[in-house]
Amino acid sequence: MRSAARILLLSVALWPAEAARLKELATIEGARENQLLGYGLVVGLAGTGDRRQTVFSAQSLTNLLERMGVSVPPTAIRVNNVAAVMVTATLPPYAQPGTRIDVTVAAVGDATNLQGGLLLLTSLRGPDGQVYALAQGPVVTGGFVAGALGTQQTLNHPTTGRVPNGAIVERPAPTPPPGSKLRLQLRQADFTTAARIAEAINKKFASTSSPVARAENAALVTVEVPGQYSQKVPEFLAEMERLTVDADRPAKVVVNERTGTIVMGKEVRIAPVAIMHGSLTVEIQTSYAVSQPAPLSTGTTEVVPQVGVGVKQDKARNVVLKEGATVEELVRALGAIGSTPRDIIAILQNLRAAGALEAELEVI
Repeated sequence: MRSAARILLLSVALWPAEAARLKELATIEGARENQLLGYGLVVGLAGTGDRRQTVFSAQSLTNLLERMGVSVPPTAIRVNNVAAVMVTATLPPYAQPGTRIDVTVAAVGDATNLQGGLLLLTSLRGPDGQVYALAQGPVVTGGFVAGALGTQQTLNHPTTGRVPNGAIVERPAPTPPPGSKLRLQLRQADFTTAARIAEAINKKFASTSSPVARAENAALVTVEVPGQYSQKVPEFLAEMERLTVDADRPAKVVVNERTGTIVMGKEVRIAPVAIMHGSLTVEIQTSYAVSQPAPLSTGTTEVVPQVGVGVKQDKARNVVLKEGATVEELVRALGAIGSTPRDIIAILQNLRAAGALEAELEVI
């Protein structure tokens, strides 16, 4: 694990900074995705659907049959091959009627497996209560359940599945058309990046007297559409999205204590500091000896535990870092003296507590 973590650290630290396109750094305000939700039925299950105690499955099936001219009381239906599901989807911005989108289904009753099921026609509604899409199709699960006679093996979550291209958009997405004034929302708020975006847009489109872009704050840049693009706003957006900007990213170190993974940026610096790190190991072992009585005696055989305690303390390992040292140099030095990834994580946390780590430390 130690060598793998060290390679990850060096590869991340040595990557050169590259300019990113504006479309990767910001989005247009209003051009957003919308969440859709619906309730439906999945049929055709091989006895893995809802049980009789799931009342709403039988009621939903009864209501569906009544709309088709079949009147059946809910108490007379066995729903082993039917499962009630919640259906979710994401409506992309500017989606037009006829566009197909993926949907996700998840069992809400006590169904054990949706494999091989068919989602019946389901209305997908937005937060405003309007129907924006209709979903129907075979359910594809990413897991399965197999076994017999009390032995069962389950892979992933067979009670959740997807219907690829299973929904058809029936109503246009509630996305406002771009106007003469645009607002760009940064994906990661940063004053430096916002100022650079405004500078790049002005350099490309603005005249010498009147700039068209202005950074409002760390997460918002307003843009006035130039006069020559007043009737061609989509073309202006296409040209603007192709602009490249050097995004400024804060110094940050992310560590995962569960896997021993450390990821950092190249700008992370460490103040002059001396680090001493050692370990104390206490080992307790219990062995069992058998006490056997002499022949023809009245004694009994006894098992006698014998406890041994051993203490081992390694010598403290010393690392001295000069001014301007980076986390990469720290990791190299710690790796050279045999530190494990978990040792490095503990040292980074102590450096942050001492104020010597000039970066944000995030533990996930």
